Amino acid sequence: MIGSTLAKLWVDAGHEVRLASRHPETLKPLIERLGRPASAGAPVDAATFGEVIMLTVPLKAIPDLAPDLAPLLAGKIVLDTANAYEQRDGAAAREASAHPQGSAGWAAARFPRSRWVKAFNTVYFKTLENEAHRKEERLGIPLASDDPDALETAAGLVRDAGFDPVIVGSLARGKEFEPDTSPYNTGMSGQQLRTFFGQSVGRSAR
Repeated sequence: MIGSTLAKLWVDAGHEVRLASRHPETLKPLIERLGRPASAGAPVDAATFGEVIMLTVPLKAIPDLAPDLAPLLAGKIVLDTANAYEQRDGAAAREASAHPQGSAGWAAARFPRSRWVKAFNTVYFKTLENEAHRKEERLGIPLASDDPDALETAAGLVRDAGFDPVIVGSLARGKEFEPDTSPYNTGMSGQQLRTFFGQSVGRSAR
């Protein structure tokens, strides 16, 4: 649902998007709603097509995707929305949570030549849908990566979707906004997140 919600926001902002599924025919109704800038294909199609890839799958699915997708995502920016939920993801969640760089570091290790960014993992999809482009202080989206240029690209896409990017720091700092942390699913504005993280970095979407 995060993927389809952000796809609409990016289509509305003028981006061309390709949504992926192992059963792309099931995406036909969504593609019809999104209109011409959107298309559907298999995961390898989207990985080949996209300049920036957003991975919105359960964390336990990532190891199965990596053998096919990792070579195609070499050098590309990947926005990782996954969270480790032990009840859903089992042993993968326990392993990812114990990784020194958190669940994003665990996932990134399976795509060693990708430019990994932890993004859009803290907000429920309905909140993304309802709070985009709000007039008051915009909803904050924390970002973490070891690649400064990838962070800037991700921040631009956050703004295009109608939110306020907050660059927290290195990929390991993504642990600071995973489930069971204070910023997670609390709907903080960008400014509130900057205050929480003790930073003034990142630009307002205004």
